[in-house]
Amino acid sequence: MSTSPASPVAPATPAPPTPVIFDLDGTLVDSEPNYYEAGRRLLAAYGVADFSWEQHTRFIGIGTRETLEVLAREFGIDAPLDELLAGKNRAYLELARAHTEVFPEMRALVERLHAAGHPMAVASGSSRAAIEAVLTGTGLDALLTTLVSAEEVAHGKPEPDVFLEAARRMGVAPADCVVLEDAPPGALAAHRAGMRCIAVPYVAATAQDPAFASAGLLFRGGQDEFTARAAYDWLGRPVRSS
Repeated sequence: MSTSPASPVAPATPAPPTPVIFDLDGTLVDSEPNYYEAGRRLLAAYGVADFSWEQHTRFIGIGTRETLEVLAREFGIDAPLDELLAGKNRAYLELARAHTEVFPEMRALVERLHAAGHPMAVASGSSRAAIEAVLTGTGLDALLTTLVSAEEVAHGKPEPDVFLEAARRMGVAPADCVVLEDAPPGALAAHRAGMRCIAVPYVAATAQDPAFASAGLLFRGGQDEFTARAAYDWLGRPVRSS
């Protein structure tokens, strides 16, 4: 009795590389000291003395415009919001061009993702000028070319607009994207966009924030705990259907 040869099994089609969207400030780069100093200088120019780092940390992860709206209200500053925004951006750009530190493991992750062909974007509450200055100054501009500023969408974080626009510009579905975030408003924005999230809290005390509960991967120890390898390995795991 003859047997026919077994039909060849077609190889499985590999999944396309996962699109990754990075928050900028506090996630890719440690720019918060520069933002704090820019805000302190701005407020001092309007008669507000002793603006502390602790006061600044309330606004980490929130867009510059939204932050200035609150500060102007709290300190009774009646200058036009656009004037305040321009003043802070000038001060920040001066500081950012002088020095901005990239978190080493984040740089390693960006380089690894680029080498493997993952689509990448930056979606930030900063102005576009600030985003471009930081990426150029750190050399990340060669690897991260899709940029979205909160200036370019209707609403900043915690609304999902910047992440949805980043997905649109990359030509990918929001549900296929993974966001890297350091602050609760950003993690909430990622959840509202229907995207998975890797959370790396910049402020250790926020690790327990409910907004991080939906993160697929949470580094409770922040940048001290984060590694490019752990994040990359997690990205490669199959997505569990709910």
